[in-house]
Amino acid sequence: MSFRTEHDTMGAVQVPADKYWGAQTERSRNNFKIGPAASMPVEIIEAFAYLKKAAAFTNTDLGVLSADKRDLIAQVCDEILEGKLADEFPLVIWQTGSGT
Repeated sequence: MSFRTEHDTMGAVQVPADKYWGAQTERSRNNFKIGPAASMPVEIIEAFAYLKKAAAFTNTDLGVLSADKRDLIAQVCDEILEGKLADEFPLVIWQTGSGT
């Protein structure tokens, strides 16, 4: 498996090269090897996708986001909602965003 180096306030961390996530998600994966029982419910991930998509359209309407960026964000949100990116969210319910 190949890796890339990502950096955050805690320093450098090796992340699988084929994954979209960054340093803090990788730290969470390494610190919370609890298993599926503690996984973030898919409904939460889907809810964020709906929110992001709605925000993209609203920000385009307000003139602060280009239509091109809106369309890209909407496309990715649709892919999340279709389950195509499920493996890109290895989140656990105990992760608070600090990478611990």
